[in-house]
Amino acid sequence: MNKNEKYPLNQTEYIQQLVEKCKAQEEKITMLENKMDWLVEQIRLSKHKQFGASSEKTTFEGQMSLVFNETEGFQRDNLPEPTLEEITYKRKKAVGHKEELLADLPVQTIEYTLAEDKTDCPECGEKMHVMGKEVRRELKIIPAQVEVVEHVKYVYSCRSCEKNAESVPIIKTTIPEPVIKGSIASPSAVAHIMTQKFVNAVPIYRQEQDYKRHGIELSRQTMSNWVNRCSLDWLQPIYEALKGQLIKREVLCADETTLQVLREPGKKATTNSYMWLYRTGSDGLNQPIIIYEYQPSRSAHHPKVFLKGYKGYLHADGYDAYHKLPNTIIICGCLAHARRKFEEALKSIPSSEQLGSGALVGKSYCDKLFHIEEGLKDLPSEERYEKRLKLAKPVWDAYLAWLKSVNALPKSALGKAIAYSLGQWKYLQNYLLDGRCEISNNRSERSIKPFVIGRKNFLFANTPLGAKASAITYSIIETAKENNLNPFEYLRYLFEQLPNVDFQKNPEVLQKYLPWANLPEECYSKKK
Repeated sequence: MNKNEKYPLNQTEYIQQLVEKCKAQEEKITMLENKMDWLVEQIRLSKHKQFGASSEKTTFEGQMSLVFNETEGFQRDNLPEPTLEEITYKRKKAVGHKEELLADLPVQTIEYTLAEDKTDCPECGEKMHVMGKEVRRELKIIPAQVEVVEHVKYVYSCRSCEKNAESVPIIKTTIPEPVIKGSIASPSAVAHIMTQKFVNAVPIYRQEQDYKRHGIELSRQTMSNWVNRCSLDWLQPIYEALKGQLIKREVLCADETTLQVLREPGKKATTNSYMWLYRTGSDGLNQPIIIYEYQPSRSAHHPKVFLKGYKGYLHADGYDAYHKLPNTIIICGCLAHARRKFEEALKSIPSSEQLGSGALVGKSYCDKLFHIEEGLKDLPSEERYEKRLKLAKPVWDAYLAWLKSVNALPKSALGKAIAYSLGQWKYLQNYLLDGRCEISNNRSERSIKPFVIGRKNFLFANTPLGAKASAITYSIIETAKENNLNPFEYLRYLFEQLPNVDFQKNPEVLQKYLPWANLPEECYSKKK
């Protein structure tokens, strides 16, 4: 074999081929290493979600000092120097907690005295007197009691006219209209069922079982019919009135979550529908409103229709549907979502590598901005606006410069965190435009949580009508809670009053029944 047969290519071409092959192998190795790192990240995140703490709370001093000089941030010139006694740890005993707990409750007193023939002194035989007493206090719980209420309507006639006149006048006594005609449902019964389901997250089938244990045969179908009927007949007018008030406000928040509806026309039972939430923000008015709206999809069309005519600020997460709203609505992004991405990136790397990591730096920038907001929360909105420009704007500028300087793999947890912040940047900073706006959309997340908790128990809605009724009821109850009302008492009051009010001809009369109206004292929550 000659040299050319053994080496069909010349030496230069052969070496070039080997170099290219080595480069391809190196690229493949790098790709596999990146993929392996990504898989390890996913395993760590999965383990943390399964076994780790879910809290996102940060010890500000500990992490911020890694990135920022916090001497100025924590300096208080007017704070007196603590004495040795003040900084010495002392265990404080709670005083009067039991008395405070029982202060406003009715008291039943049971006295234990000696019988008259037992009061003779065992030494001298003289009568003994009461020299003192010992008191033990207990908290007594009385379970819900069920009884039948009969409404007797008397009819009056005139005996004289019956004998002597051609016509006899007949007068009937007036009686309140029932909450459901031809039904045994009472305002308190429907209010109790709704409160159990929508406040305490007790599904109706469990309520059915509980009633059976008390000897009451009340089927889940009957209770479901009561809830749906009363929601649509009496709560929906209040719901529409609240919605009308909501659109007139200038700062709102929005969010959405999934809901499974079994009998949705044209959809499989396993397909997700959605519960949208809209609520008032921190606009300085003491009339909070929370509105749930059921929709079969997550289409951008739904918030467009709901918010038609609205002009102002809307706090939302990064979902693109909110970014397609008219220009009259200014979207304020949620820094809590951006921070959460860095939190996940931090959890995806070993503890030994977290110090000084890009994930920790990004999270620390977010923590710094939240810390500034915490210090401004009690200021008037005008002053808060000015302070934000002075304190927060430089941090935002430094944050943006850092985001653009980091070279992270796009599919890594850190790469996704950086991409989220850069992609949402123009929305995240919009809270700086008005002191009434907030740095996050946590207000919406707190308001949608009661529905999420309830969904874990009742899992799904049977029909779109039931989902709509649930949205209406949740709206009334959560708005009542935000306005310091007792949900059960407020619902009972509405079911007693609204069947006797002609709000069809005079819609303005509904203003008297809104959560901030002059309601009876029993409607208000007793919590302090």
